Amino acid sequence: MDEKLLVVDDEPILLKGLKFSLEQDGYLVEVASDGNEAYEKIMGNEYDLIVLDLMLPGMDGLEVCRRVRESSMVPIIMLTAKGEDSSKVLGLEYGADDYLTKPFNILELKARIRAILRRASVPDQNVATSQLNVGDFSINTLGRKVAIQGREINLTAKEFDLLLLLIMERDKIFSREALLEKIWGYEYFGDVRTVDVHIRRLREKIEDNSSAPRYIMTKWGVGYYFKEN
Repeated sequence: MDEKLLVVDDEPILLKGLKFSLEQDGYLVEVASDGNEAYEKIMGNEYDLIVLDLMLPGMDGLEVCRRVRESSMVPIIMLTAKGEDSSKVLGLEYGADDYLTKPFNILELKARIRAILRRASVPDQNVATSQLNVGDFSINTLGRKVAIQGREINLTAKEFDLLLLLIMERDKIFSREALLEKIWGYEYFGDVRTVDVHIRRLREKIEDNSSAPRYIMTKWGVGYYFKEN
């Protein structure tokens, strides 16, 4: 294992503990204790995943996430304090792939890291070829790249996973609970708003008018599905 992680938190004891525990699993771990330091490291290095605390001195986690998403789709797990529901949703809106509420079990964090890295590095086993052409979409499952009518779209890891699943099983309606299980993994104990936020962000990127979508459709009271045009 040689995945390189950046862990960002302003609690020295927690930061030290996370670094030690993740290194025990074979990850290469760098740390930062404030938002400005984190942003500088992200811009100057390549990471496979970032664990980012929301409340940071200098530049908060939301601003770091927003700036990173301007140029990078590196997976981000946001750490939030208990009860900060609006901040959790904002983190997802700003491009975080997942969030974890403090205090958390290190085993749960490790499970989420493994799930994200696994899906980011291994193409879907149900995909027979690395290149898919479905309607207006061209998808490279190995490079995890998507183009619509030749125009490349930058997607986060979870946005890509969602789109690929919906396209591969198009016209099948998935409940939000089913999407949580399939995309975030059975270990994930988040709420269904996570799915709604990612669907909304995905629509904003691939639809001409996200308020009147052509591709990702809603079956009210049931869930979401992909419609081939």
